[in-house]
Amino acid sequence: MSPLDISLADLIARLDEELPGADNLARISEAHVRAQTLSALGDQLIDHYVIKAKQAGSSWTEIGDAIGVSKQAAQQRHTPAPFERFTELNRHSIVLAQEAARTHKHDSIGTEHLLLGLLGEPRGLAYEVLVAKTESEQRVRDAIEEALPPAGEKALRGHMAFREESKQVIEQAHRASADLGHDWVGTEHTLLGLIRAEESPAARILRDLGFTSEELHQTVRTEITRRSTTPDKH
Repeated sequence: MSPLDISLADLIARLDEELPGADNLARISEAHVRAQTLSALGDQLIDHYVIKAKQAGSSWTEIGDAIGVSKQAAQQRHTPAPFERFTELNRHSIVLAQEAARTHKHDSIGTEHLLLGLLGEPRGLAYEVLVAKTESEQRVRDAIEEALPPAGEKALRGHMAFREESKQVIEQAHRASADLGHDWVGTEHTLLGLIRAEESPAARILRDLGFTSEELHQTVRTEITRRSTTPDKH
């Protein structure tokens, strides 16, 4: 019996049941896809608890010992790329943030641009939370515009770097996702990351609009619970 109470026989029976008319080669292809999915889920399960352990103060050496690998191997294997777990909508908000910085002829992506990016993705939960609280998308836009630095002289081409405060927001977004027990980082987590970066311009904008970190966290938790019966993630 496995720790998850799932046996090889269970997996075989389920595949055979779902593909009753398939030949052996088709079943090999499907088994390969399912094996990859199971492997990815296993990695995400470990990553979830690695993040928890890091937040609790565990070292990479201790985490490596728990997994049975070296410190270096643990760190390389379980340090996720910044946007690896971002949902499609959240990745789009990052693209919009970059374009906002470019449009204003700024030379880096600040937290104000990240907030504009969230506001530019109306399908995201962050947008709904922002507008529900303020009762006006324009009110949020006006607050951001007032806080933006003066426009530069020339729009930057090519790669645009994140400011240190924006990197902090991305890190905090991952932490917010882990705190809520989620395996994705959506627009709602980026919004939480923005207000958690307390000294950032975006956090000040959100506070001026009436948001608090605690209230925002509870709102996101409530909305995620309400939507848990649907497959869409925002």
